[in-house]
Amino acid sequence: MPKKVKPAGDGKEEGPVPCKQVKVEAAGGPSPLNLDSPSGLFESLISPIKTETFFKEFWEQKPLLIQRDDPVLATYYRSLFRLSDLKSLCSRGMYYGRDVNVCRCVNGKKKVLNKDGKVHFLQLRKDFDQKRATIQFHQPQRFKDELWRIQEKLECYFGSLVGSNVYITPAGSQGLPPHYDDVEVRGEETARLREDELLPARVFILQLEGEKHWRLYHPTVPLAREYSLEAEDRIGRPAHEFTLKPGDLLYFPRGTIHQADTPSGLAHSTHVTISTYQNSSWGDFLLDTISGLVFDTAKADVELRAGIPRQLLLDETREKMVYIYHSLKNRRETHMMGNEETESHGLRFPLSHIDALKQIWNSSAISVKDLKLTTDEEKQSLVLALWTECLIQVV
Repeated sequence: MPKKVKPAGDGKEEGPVPCKQVKVEAAGGPSPLNLDSPSGLFESLISPIKTETFFKEFWEQKPLLIQRDDPVLATYYRSLFRLSDLKSLCSRGMYYGRDVNVCRCVNGKKKVLNKDGKVHFLQLRKDFDQKRATIQFHQPQRFKDELWRIQEKLECYFGSLVGSNVYITPAGSQGLPPHYDDVEVRGEETARLREDELLPARVFILQLEGEKHWRLYHPTVPLAREYSLEAEDRIGRPAHEFTLKPGDLLYFPRGTIHQADTPSGLAHSTHVTISTYQNSSWGDFLLDTISGLVFDTAKADVELRAGIPRQLLLDETREKMVYIYHSLKNRRETHMMGNEETESHGLRFPLSHIDALKQIWNSSAISVKDLKLTTDEEKQSLVLALWTECLIQVV
């Protein structure tokens, strides 16, 4: 059956769009998403919209709603995370505030129902069933292998860390009041679990179980950098209103005011927001490259910690450096958890090494002797440093 694509920007369907028939696989069979490569994964995630069309017409511009009548994809999405997964996950030692948030929208305001300490499944289920509370599970890719595979490919595709949150809402209930996020494509809340603390990001919303009713409103702050709750009497009528079903995908630019609820009389809803491109605006780039570089360099270089000369007579002969940062030492159990004790891993080289580093970056293989460095000792030291950090292979 052909898929229908609805760009929520104008409310018109771009379809029906012909698509290839997907072979129904048994449970545990191959993924209907293309996990062979980062670009293949992203293309299959937004199919039948083309990648070029997405970045030209929708990225940071207007919402995109992709509704699919695809039983294979719907079954696959359901397998990514289910309400029934919470029992086994709670037995592994989950904590309120770190791993799980419990909340509900009451009279247009967010009410947090978190307890203290460890999450007990029976209490969690009681709040879900009796208080009609939404359960937010933070960074499920730490425990769900298929989500981990998807996010690993997206990290390669965007060149940025990728996080996720799962939201499970009972029938006839709403977890959050109308709000807008400082993220691109965000779902119902955050890339970190602290209440109302959000990072600029791009998020794709995948509907996993049940149905979710969404209302989108025109942004008051385009590409907003701050999270904000909005009173319903101030935001007017929805610009777009629709219901997501398993297998559907939603994107909308950061700053878009939105709210979502699970319709009455139906089963609970589960959706996941997959966020990336956090702190990746031009402003963030300049803040990171200038202030971050100075701060990190000062920790390693005593000269930068010394007082400046009178009348700012700085030494212009100070050697410039090249920094290479990587995430190869990140651990899955702390992925995207915002651990303040986690430090960036990287290497520092003299600026004279930049041409040799570009050679390695731009080549599939290169001989050590051909590196653009003055001495053999410099060439060997550079290669050894990169190899020790597992950034290159030496054959």
